[in-house]
Amino acid sequence: MARPPTAAQRRVVEAADPVTGRLRGTEAQLTALVRCGLAFRHPRPPHDHFLTPAGHRLREAAAQAPPPARAPATTPPEPAAGSGVFAARVGGEEDPPDTGPARAREVHSAWQGLLELRRMTDPHGATDRPCAWERSHLVRAAALALEADGHRPAGADGDGYRVRATPQPEAVAVYGPDGAVLRACAATLERAGWQAGEYTEPRTGRRYVLASPRRV
Repeated sequence: MARPPTAAQRRVVEAADPVTGRLRGTEAQLTALVRCGLAFRHPRPPHDHFLTPAGHRLREAAAQAPPPARAPATTPPEPAAGSGVFAARVGGEEDPPDTGPARAREVHSAWQGLLELRRMTDPHGATDRPCAWERSHLVRAAALALEADGHRPAGADGDGYRVRATPQPEAVAVYGPDGAVLRACAATLERAGWQAGEYTEPRTGRRYVLASPRRV
């Protein structure tokens, strides 16, 4: 049985790119993570190291773990700094959508990283259809494709898109304020390698886009 990762190795895993799983660390740390089954060395130059599915699970578990308890502070705490972890906007978040240049750079970088992940994991190096990570993170993957193409996630005013999970396997629902937004979202997802079509909820009459990652 492989030895559990050390605290230093866990920090390397937790600092991995949230989309591509690319790792940064010493050669000894990366080699040890490979032995633990948490990372692999890509066969193509520059031979970077990336998280395996087990490594992604460890990273996500660490991100969801509650912070350690702290002693009561004697002075008001400073505002918490950003976590530095990118999260695609699915629409309807409590905070107003950030549409500034910094957010645009983050979204662009995340989308380029996702395309690179497609290229690395596809047997033929193709980037025109979703990869395994996207199939296991449907809502986040669809939201990233929409935000990367310039669509605005819904805020408190209700405008913009909302991506939601559905009972159907490998399918998400995209809602919008009107038909024009829905059609534009469907077109974006199709260009990003998804199958998308407009449907109507039978009980409410509400229109939405049902989208699934394309396999071929």
